[in-house]
Formats: sequence, C-alpha cells, structure tokens
Amino acid sequence: MPPTLLLIRHAQALHNVAGDWSIHDPPLSELGERQCKELQESLRNSQIGNEVELIVVSSMRRTLQTANIGLEWLIKEKGVKLLPDAGWQENADKPCDTGSSISTMAKEFPDFDFSTVDPLYPDKTSNLSSNPYASTRRAILARGQVCLQSLYSRPEKVIAVLSHSGFLRAAVCNRHFFNADWRVFDYDEERMKESKSRGEGVDGQGMFLLKEWKETEERGGGMGRSEIGVFGPETADFPPGVEEEETREVPARPSA
Repeated sequence: MPPTLLLIRHAQALHNVAGDWSIHDPPLSELGERQCKELQESLRNSQIGNEVELIVVSSMRRTLQTANIGLEWLIKEKGVKLLPDAGWQENADKPCDTGSSISTMAKEFPDFDFSTVDPLYPDKTSNLSSNPYASTRRAILARGQVCLQSLYSRPEKVIAVLSHSGFLRAAVCNRHFFNADWRVFDYDEERMKESKSRGEGVDGQGMFLLKEWKETEERGGGMGRSEIGVFGPETADFPPGVEEEETREVPARPSA
C-alpha cells in the first residue's frame, strides 16, 4: 500500500519578505523561524505528525532550515531519517530559486546526509532538452511525476515532504500552501487507474495523482492558513521563450 504524504511548504524566507528574486538561495527570515516553531507545535499535536517515518526535503536552504527547526522533534527525538532530494526544489531558475552547492549545504547542515543528492544539482540552465530541473513546462511536470513515483512504492506508511509552493501547486497536488502550512494526501488509486486506461503519463502507464484528506482540504491546510480550492499550472509558471521543442510532452495534470 502506498504511503500517505504529509506535504509542507517552507517557512517565510528573505526573498518572500523583500519580493527580491535576486537573492541567491535565501535563508529564512525571523518570521520564518517563528513559523517553523508554530509548524512543529501544530504537527507535534497532530496524529499524522507523530506517524511520520521518513522526511524528504528539497535541497534548498529554506527547506532544509524549515526541516531542521520545524521537524526537530522528529529528527532528534524520534530519529526519523531525513533525505535531501533535488527533485523537490522550486521551479524557476531565478537566483532565489536556484540552490547552493551540496558541499556548501553539507557544511551548513553537518547532521544531514547529502550523499544521495543528484550531482547535477543545482544546475537548472544547461542542456535544457534533457535537464530534469530545467524551468520549463515539460521538465517541471515530468519532475513532479518522478517525485511522486519515487515515493509510491516506499515501505514507510507516512512520509513528510518539505518543498515549495510553485512546485507543489503546479506539478504535485494543485493546491496553494501558505508558508510553513501543511496538507495530507493519499495516492488516488481510482483516478490513477483511469489515467492509465487513457494512456496518459510516461509510456502510457498513467499519471501519479493525489487525493487530499478532507480535514486539511476543507480547513485550508493543517494550520488553516492556506487558500482553499484547486489550482493547477498557470502560464506564468513557465517562462516564455524558454520551452524546448518536444516531440511528446507529459500531459498537464487533471484537476484534483
């Protein structure tokens, strides 16, 4: 049985405060650090938070910091494994959405194991036709599917994932996330079966699709701070003039 996914957006970072996308791989703001503590309190007081058996986190600074502070009790008290993963990074190739080298991150977060992070990280701009992290519609939607597929057959029953608002909304679950808010999803086996019958996805094997728990969907996230509703990919998510020519694209995700 596939795991339940506890999806979390990073807390507020400096680029969110200033609206300055030129800040490279920005750290959390003071408010962001407080939000992390609120996140920890919220999850610690929830049943699902205490059932987490694995933490997967984007390799960017703000997500790593959010995990380090907001999930501290899981990491240090319960010994839950944390797995940095380049796949869950943000969409754009602006400085604020481009990560730092793994050697830099390893120095900043010496307790985390970065040995399994794709050595291509943080490159998003070379070989656009084949780079899985390129800021293009094809690459972003395909990356979302790869990320969901990679977790589908894992043995853990509950996996927490710390990622970014744009990637989560456009390529993973079609939901808005406020800073440091969380939502809970199961794989939607029924819709995945229908998708496969229509020949969608890579090699016609169907799309990996999620279904949100009623509790977080109706409340607007576990902390009630996120916008309610379904929000798919938007034109603004994919910079014009960058998309490479494709003979076949991964289809846009069906509405949840």
